Amino acid sequence: MQNKKVVLIVVDALRFDTACTHMGFMQHLVEQNMAARYKVCSEVPALSRPLYETILTGTPPLVHGVVSNMLVRLSTQTSLFHVAQQNGLSTAAAAYYWVSELYNRAPFVHMEDRIQLDKELPINNGLFYFEDHYPDSHLFAEAAWLIDNKQPDFLYVHPMNVDDDGHKFTADSAGYRNRVLATDNLLSLFIPKCLAHGYEVIVTADHGMTSDGNHGGTTAEDRHVPMFVISSAVKPGIRDGIVSQLQVAPLCCRLLGIEPAESMVPLLLDGVKANVE
Repeated sequence: MQNKKVVLIVVDALRFDTACTHMGFMQHLVEQNMAARYKVCSEVPALSRPLYETILTGTPPLVHGVVSNMLVRLSTQTSLFHVAQQNGLSTAAAAYYWVSELYNRAPFVHMEDRIQLDKELPINNGLFYFEDHYPDSHLFAEAAWLIDNKQPDFLYVHPMNVDDDGHKFTADSAGYRNRVLATDNLLSLFIPKCLAHGYEVIVTADHGMTSDGNHGGTTAEDRHVPMFVISSAVKPGIRDGIVSQLQVAPLCCRLLGIEPAESMVPLLLDGVKANVE
């Protein structure tokens, strides 16, 4: 398989139903046969740090051991950053500081670790923020800078404002829904840039958000999140059924043209072509 470049965007706490009703740009891509849309069921507990690790390693919490947001340590698994690096690919992230703690350094030192440009680390080029209200607009601008200046083969982008407003106002609020609209608008600026630079794009989420303004349980509101895929290797359109969150990591490997880690489950997504040209 020929190596390609991938951007994985994880919108923190983006519910599936709200994504379907309030992400007009993403739905436009689906209707124009540019993107596929899947409903994904997250692992449990539906908490951020455990599910960052699940998405990026393709392993469930019982395997990777990160079962709480309060567990601060480096990952013991082979992440997408590790697999890419092992295959000679470059990596980057514009993300919340917990991602740095999982793959680069733990604990995060606020006055030293915001900018990490080190080819020896799994995340070669890391721009990390540490306030939940850090503007998504700034975060996407930083991701755009990474594309322009570092040209990573694998780029992870992780905006937090949907989660922040969900906790402040609950998922059943104008504040949450309007933030999803705002995120969709930022994606309408950022995704065309990704495509112009030759990237395949995945947009998904770690977990959802409830009408209580929280997450961590087992309901559809906690666990059902979207996954939009813009790739020549994935047939466009709306996919029926529910797929496992464990499929995100092997899908990224397929789009990158590299073999997944042995710990990752086989890729079984409907609509994925047998061979990447």
